[in-house]
Amino acid sequence: MKDTVNAFVDIFTIPGKEGGPLSGLTFGAKDIYDIQGRMTGCGSPDWAASHPIAERTAPAVQALLDAGASLVGKTHTDEIAYSLMGVNAHYGTPINSAAPNRVPGGSSSGSVAAAAAGLVDIGLGSDTGGSVRMPASFCGIYGMRTTHGRIDLSNVMPLAPSFDTCGWFARDPETLAKAGLAYGIDSTTAARPKRLLVAEDALGLVDAETAAWVRTAIKTLSAQFESVDPVSIADGDFLAWRTTFMVCQAAEVWQAHNEWILATKPSFGPGVKQRFDIAASITEEQHAPARAKRLEISKRILDLIGDDGVIVLPTSPGPAPLRDADEASLNDFRMAALDLLSGAGLAGLPQLNMPAGIVDGGPVGLSIVGGRNADAALLAIAQAGPF
Repeated sequence: MKDTVNAFVDIFTIPGKEGGPLSGLTFGAKDIYDIQGRMTGCGSPDWAASHPIAERTAPAVQALLDAGASLVGKTHTDEIAYSLMGVNAHYGTPINSAAPNRVPGGSSSGSVAAAAAGLVDIGLGSDTGGSVRMPASFCGIYGMRTTHGRIDLSNVMPLAPSFDTCGWFARDPETLAKAGLAYGIDSTTAARPKRLLVAEDALGLVDAETAAWVRTAIKTLSAQFESVDPVSIADGDFLAWRTTFMVCQAAEVWQAHNEWILATKPSFGPGVKQRFDIAASITEEQHAPARAKRLEISKRILDLIGDDGVIVLPTSPGPAPLRDADEASLNDFRMAALDLLSGAGLAGLPQLNMPAGIVDGGPVGLSIVGGRNADAALLAIAQAGPF
C-alpha cells in the first residue's frame, strides 16, 4: 500500500481471522491503540521515547482482527489526542482527500484520511470531544462515536477517561455498520426510534449554507420517523455546555498525564501546549461545580431523547478550516465546534455523522445523537439513508 495522504505512522499487516463477518476488509488503527510488539507513539516523539513497546494488543483492535478485518498499519493522531484539527507540529497534517486545501480534522486525523482516501475500509479512531465526529464531517464520510463504556478501552492511551470512547470511520453506511458487529453492535436487530428531534438552536450556530444543506438532509431523514419535532437542546446556553465540557475534560487530562509531563517535560506544538497549560491550572473549586452542571446537562439531553427519540443537528459549524489557517483561527473554530459536539460527550451518548453537502468546496455533515446504548439504532438509520 502506498500512503498517498500521510495517514500512517507505521505500515505493516496483521491478517484478520478467516471466516469472520469482516473478512476481506482492512483497517488502520489510531496510534493511541496498543499493538503487541510495536510502539504506541500517541502523536508525540517524547511519548514514544519515554514509553516501552506494547506488550498486548488493545481489545478494541483485537475485536476487529477476530471479526476478520486485517490491520494494515497505525495512523497519525494529534499530539496526545488533545486537538480537533488534525494538525501535528511533529508529523505534519494528513491530507483531506475531499478538500485537499483544508485540514482533515483530528485527533483521529490519520484514520479519517486513510478511510476517506480509500486506503482502508475502516478507520479506527477515538472520540473524547469530537475526534471522530468532526473529522468525518470535514472529510465527507461516515463516522461513529459509541456510547461511553460500550467498548473496552484497555491498552489505549487515556485522554479524559469519563469522556473517552471508541469510534470508527467508513465511506459508506453498510461498512460502518459491519464494523459494529466486531463489538456486538448489530444494526439488523435494533429497535427503531420513532421521534426525530430537530435541534433548532444548534442549527442557529452554523453558517447559512451549512444550515441549508443540513435542513435538506433532515427532510430526507424525516421519512424514517413517526414524528418530527423542533426542540431547543441547550435552552439557549451552549456556552455553559462548552465551558462545562472544557473544565471537566481538562481536569481529567491533567490527572491522566501530569506525572508524565512533569517528569518528561515534552515539547508540545502550538495549541496543544496551551491546552495542557490550562489543564494544569484547573482547581477542584472549578471542577466540582462543572461536574454538577454536567449531570444537569446530561439529564436534560436524556429527558429530551426519552426511550424512542434521536436528536439531529449539524456536526460542525461549517466546512473544515484551510490548511494554512493560523492557530488563533483554528482555536476559534474549535471553540465554536465544541458548542455542537459537547452534548454527546457530557452525556456519554452515541453520535453518528453522515455527509450532508458541500460548502465552499468542503464537506459538511449532519449528526444523529441517540440514547445510551442506541448505537445499533443509529447505524440502522444511516443505512436506511439515502445520503
